[in-house]
Amino acid sequence: MTFQVGEKVVYPNHGVGTIENISTRSFGSQFERFYLLRLTYKRMTVMVPFSHVGDVGLRKVTKAGEIARVLLFLAAGTTKCNGDWKNRFKENSEKMRVGGLLETAEVLKMLLVLQADKPLSFREKKMLDRARHMLITEISICRGLCESDAIDLLQKAVAKSSLNFPLPL
Repeated sequence: MTFQVGEKVVYPNHGVGTIENISTRSFGSQFERFYLLRLTYKRMTVMVPFSHVGDVGLRKVTKAGEIARVLLFLAAGTTKCNGDWKNRFKENSEKMRVGGLLETAEVLKMLLVLQADKPLSFREKKMLDRARHMLITEISICRGLCESDAIDLLQKAVAKSSLNFPLPL
């Protein structure tokens, strides 16, 4: 997958960023091309080698049709919860690392269902916050909304499943 300078992309677990530059660096006799990303969240920059784009899960921002599916899932979809904390955390981490927006929504919803029954661990609270941020950011960019409007959209969808959209940590 190739991207252009100025294009918005999603770096899983970190959020949406903009391709600021494409450069080439040499490592001995080898040359490698890199994308320089400026992430929206915390104004961090990241260099991603072309050869590792697939490994890190760098992808284009989700299209509007997929956003509708995500909102429908949050409003009415069912979710399974692994009872074992370690396995659940591992599965959720993998979804957040390489999955698309729907997988991020699955993590969010599953953690919200779990949170309704018992308090989440510190690590799961952090994951819930990261999933929340990822959904808000990508929906706001895809639909051209301000962050508060994206939050309202997500709150309404989650409320249809009798869940509460989480506040930021």
